[in-house]
Amino acid sequence: MNLSQMTKEELASFKSENEKLYNDFKSQGLCLNMSRGNPCSEQLALSLDMLKAFDDGNFMSECGNDVRNYGVPDGIPEAKKLFSEMIGVNTDEIIIFGNSSLNAMFFAVQCAFNKGILGSKPWSEYDKVKFLCPVPGYDRHFKVTQFFGVEMINIPMTPTGPDMDMIEELVKNDETVKGIWCVPQYSNPDGICYSDETVKRFAALKPAAKDFRIFWDNAYCIHHLTDSPKYILNILDEAKKVGNENIVYVFGSTSKVTFPGAGVAVMGGSKENIDELKKYLGISIISHDKMNQLRHVKFFGTFKNMQEHMKKHMSIIAPKFNLVCDKLEKELAPLGIGQWTTPKGGYFISFNAPNGCAKRIVSLCSEAGVTLTGAGATFPYGIDPDDKNIRLAPTYPPIEDLSKAMDLFVICVKIAAAEKLLAE
Repeated sequence: MNLSQMTKEELASFKSENEKLYNDFKSQGLCLNMSRGNPCSEQLALSLDMLKAFDDGNFMSECGNDVRNYGVPDGIPEAKKLFSEMIGVNTDEIIIFGNSSLNAMFFAVQCAFNKGILGSKPWSEYDKVKFLCPVPGYDRHFKVTQFFGVEMINIPMTPTGPDMDMIEELVKNDETVKGIWCVPQYSNPDGICYSDETVKRFAALKPAAKDFRIFWDNAYCIHHLTDSPKYILNILDEAKKVGNENIVYVFGSTSKVTFPGAGVAVMGGSKENIDELKKYLGISIISHDKMNQLRHVKFFGTFKNMQEHMKKHMSIIAPKFNLVCDKLEKELAPLGIGQWTTPKGGYFISFNAPNGCAKRIVSLCSEAGVTLTGAGATFPYGIDPDDKNIRLAPTYPPIEDLSKAMDLFVICVKIAAAEKLLAE
């Protein structure tokens, strides 16, 4: 029976039954963590042979640089070739960073504040700078712009991507709107892939600010969960078609491909954008870890091999995503409680509880030993106006632990939903 159709007496009984189940879980002393999208140990093991990459004693890049030494601050050419294919840019339109794409994003924002973009006024000279933030979205994106004191504006997500009507209206009328955060393929946390129309509208934006930039974080471009993956249009190609190639910065990394703490991060864009950022990069660093760049090249060889490698990841984590969705469908769908996504890729499942229940659910789970991403984390400033969105991260726990965590989660959802209805 749908929970909203129950009488007060039935709701009270339903709540009591689930509280008994909840107390049983509390007595088990669980300590399970589903708070971040970390690869599990089996995934990390897939790349262990990379650590043997230099057993042959060859440390030379094809450009003649010994990768153990200084030099080549923007990345060795063979790494540029491999990773330019991954993010869809030319080899002269890419910078190879260290292990963190978030660091590359921070660098780009910092340069805009300190030096401006392509001759425009530095953002620090404005009384106010604004960023558009599709929600729910990636909490660490929002923390970057919050750090710089940027005013963040929520943009609702739709099944085809962010609300483009709203975006077009905001950027064309306000030159203090300087950027937008995007996770275009398997968005964090919804798992939405931007439609062709959405990508084309992004590429053709006509902002009042000449220094407006789309921060296109294509973090999950090769992280598929099915054998029929979803692909998106190449935004830089689309922007070039309409003479607007400077509008976008593209980011990616191997953080969830090889080792999160020792991957390779990249940034792509128009040659004009990249050439300017390379000048600033050369002031801040002599070179990133070129040994790691060459290690990745030796391990994968080709982008096709990297794609094949990701199928091994899929075989490990797809069953975990299926388990989560099956539990939600079996336990909550008949009761009409909440909504959730069934992504075809990426690292998260987005769960929308009844309004006003997310914090309560996360708190109940925590008290019983299961740590979730904080309620509100998927919104700027950590404020979900409806208190409903919870990001579920299935990848890290062993599947037996994940099953226990989800059994507890659905109980907590039932309790919170019953409490809300009883209070109305």
